[in-house]
Amino acid sequence: MAKIPIGLQLYSVREECAKDLPGVLKAVAQMGYEGVEFAGYHGYGASELRKMLDDFGLKCCGAHVGIETLLGDELAKSIEFHKTIGNKFLIVPGLPRQYTESKEAWLRTAALMNEIADKLEPEGMFTGYHNHHTEFQPLETGELPWDVFFSNTSPKVVMQFDVGNARHGGADAAVFLRRYPGRALTVHIKEYSATNDKALIGEGDINWQEIFHLCETIGGTQWYIVEQESYAYPPLECVDRCLKNLRAMGK
Repeated sequence: MAKIPIGLQLYSVREECAKDLPGVLKAVAQMGYEGVEFAGYHGYGASELRKMLDDFGLKCCGAHVGIETLLGDELAKSIEFHKTIGNKFLIVPGLPRQYTESKEAWLRTAALMNEIADKLEPEGMFTGYHNHHTEFQPLETGELPWDVFFSNTSPKVVMQFDVGNARHGGADAAVFLRRYPGRALTVHIKEYSATNDKALIGEGDINWQEIFHLCETIGGTQWYIVEQESYAYPPLECVDRCLKNLRAMGK
């Protein structure tokens, strides 16, 4: 199989992005990242962002977007914006409580995301959902929110699995990559360590070779996306070290 490219979730270096987004994109490209996933645009418009990406040879491998940007009249604006920046993955990174407070709420959310996915499909775009740790805390029915949601969404809804967040919630990514094959089109490569809260990728408890094997065989994964939210070094140095550690693992 073709090598899966590695992108960076820019939330990892958000304070640096707020000060100098072009400088961060240039630095990230020089490190060897092939793409970036946005979490906010720091005042830049779509055409400006696209020019920066093109100038530095980066692709947009996704964006974290609020659910409100995918509803009603906002959806058409979002489609235009993301087409301009070359992004096909519109990932919802969390939801207000009314979408998640019960099994019934999760079922309504699943139906809503199916509708959004159907509207994006003709544009060659996807929506999806990104986990934190709470999706692996059982509901009143004993079921996991993650399972209620992904067993009731169509295969068009991307399962953006955050490996570290899941482990924080007591869940093993491998279980869910096997349970929902072909759904993990983009995967957040985030470390988890029970003893070192500043561990970089490859320095913690995750069995990365198992995760990579599943992504590259049954996951349907198109992008690995590094996310680092704790810092033993300055954030840009952390994400550089993360990429070097991945390269040392053969990625």
